[in-house]
Amino acid sequence: MPASTLDQLTSLCKRRGFIFPGSEIYGGLANTWDYGPLGVEVKNRLKQLWWKSFVTKRADMVGMDSSILMNPKVWQASGHVQSFTDPLVDCRKCKERFRGDKLLEEKLGIEAAAVLKVSQIGPMLKAEKIACPACDAHDWTEAKQFNMMFKTHQGVVEDDATLVYLRPETAQGIFVNFRNVLNTMRPRLPFGIAQIGKAFRNEITPGNFTFRTREFEQMEIEYFVEPGKDADAFEEWKELVWEWFSSLGIPEKSLRFREHERDELAFYSKRTIDIEYRFPWGWGELFGLASRTDHDLSCHQKLSGEDLTFTDPDTPEKKFLPYTIEPSFGCDRTILTLLLEAYTDEELPNGEVRTVMKLDPRIAPIDVAILPLSKKEHLVEKARDLHRTLVKETSLSIDFDITGSIGKRYRRQDEIGTPKCITVDFGTLGEDDKQGSKDTVTIRDRDSLKQERVTIAELVRALTVV
Repeated sequence: MPASTLDQLTSLCKRRGFIFPGSEIYGGLANTWDYGPLGVEVKNRLKQLWWKSFVTKRADMVGMDSSILMNPKVWQASGHVQSFTDPLVDCRKCKERFRGDKLLEEKLGIEAAAVLKVSQIGPMLKAEKIACPACDAHDWTEAKQFNMMFKTHQGVVEDDATLVYLRPETAQGIFVNFRNVLNTMRPRLPFGIAQIGKAFRNEITPGNFTFRTREFEQMEIEYFVEPGKDADAFEEWKELVWEWFSSLGIPEKSLRFREHERDELAFYSKRTIDIEYRFPWGWGELFGLASRTDHDLSCHQKLSGEDLTFTDPDTPEKKFLPYTIEPSFGCDRTILTLLLEAYTDEELPNGEVRTVMKLDPRIAPIDVAILPLSKKEHLVEKARDLHRTLVKETSLSIDFDITGSIGKRYRRQDEIGTPKCITVDFGTLGEDDKQGSKDTVTIRDRDSLKQERVTIAELVRALTVV
């Protein structure tokens, strides 16, 4: 079963090198996390898998990588300067700050809390007797809107003329390059532009490990369609994304769709649906699908004065601003979900319990581990020869481990999530027929624990085609 608490997962992540607390040697920085040697492999593999699934394998998709710092007019046109806000409340006793709607979610439910107006937050906190999570007091200020964009300054003089923002989403980098993509790639509708990149939001109450942080990575697509065909495209993406998450091993019982009520729709959205996952603390957003109409292109065309209309190549007199469907994936939330699902405590026939990360092999940080049975020099050298051969002949990530007993090394690889372990023993050397024939090794499967004896030549051939 998946991890029932975040403490189980965060402990394993730090112990095994998946995710570390940020700036830990200086006491940390609240809600910042660093991906360690194994975590960065999982993250890179997830991004590669996503890119291959939604860009490389599709004839209607192209990719790009836009700048984090953009002209401030981008955020004026998009509406973020005016409208990218959350309701902020202060505890009068301890002075801690919180998102008022999030404080009410547990009591009222996500849907009910999301549609509350900012003027209703304070009275509702009082009526529902919501206590401060930090000090347990019941003394709240009235809610006020708080803009979540990080501000900084470009250049050596800090004044309003040099003000820039760290982007709160990657989408606008796509919209402001829409004309460039049209001119260089000559796509036909429908088509999409995808990118993966960092975004920054000055969240009032981040938390729950990597679920809500102020710095995070998005995997986003803006899919452009002819007006009137957006509803069909929306449904197609809704089904496609559900299938993708299911293919990663997330059971459907742990996923659900949640349609946004009209009152909670973002200022740019005609329709929005979230895919939510059942986290240890409850349901939370994993993915968002929004129908943005022509809002973004229209606003950028108006403020910039540039023509962003699409000309139908078959009917040149047909010009219009395309509508946009936006599938938005949170890279960090997806990784958190996959780690939670993979975490498994299994009782073995001998009564022992092993912890194993049953990650999809496509995103496991290590594909294969080479484990010599003992530290005998000639046995280790034989294992190193096999390691060198596999590194040369395959594109797999291959670990070589001689630290500790073979049992402890198996357990270490289980917690890492390595799908296959290869044991080189004295049978491999031709010194012990009971262990196996010469030039054979044992392959151990992570999930079934089944062990199979194969020749080194068979092993190399099998792994070369993976």
